[in-house]
Amino acid sequence: MLVDTNVLSELMRPAPHSRVVGWARQQDGFRLSVVSLEEILFGLELRPNPRVQQWFAGFVAEHCEVLKVTERIARRCAMLRGSHRAKGRQRTQADMLIAATAAEHALPLATRNVRDFEGCGIPVVNPFRS
Repeated sequence: MLVDTNVLSELMRPAPHSRVVGWARQQDGFRLSVVSLEEILFGLELRPNPRVQQWFAGFVAEHCEVLKVTERIARRCAMLRGSHRAKGRQRTQADMLIAATAAEHALPLATRNVRDFEGCGIPVVNPFRS
């Protein structure tokens, strides 16, 4: 399962959503795009919190495999962004890199923002509604 930034952010809260916690406990481990890793680290730089920084570092080390952006993922991302743009739909580079990573590794994506990934050809799970 590839985990989107918003799911990780939820798990870092002092009182995370109970459905997300329940869903996370059922997983054997997580895969994380390097894009999501950067987004979380950027947020922690803007608003440093030693407790959260320590939790996140431990969580990634124990439970996550961080997936890099490869040339194949970059090409797939470009195709996704181009096809969406041709249909008049704006998609962010970060989201399409995450979608391309999920597609390249044949992984479902866990995200709260299901609509951001419609039309990307990947299975999407919303742990906030599970």
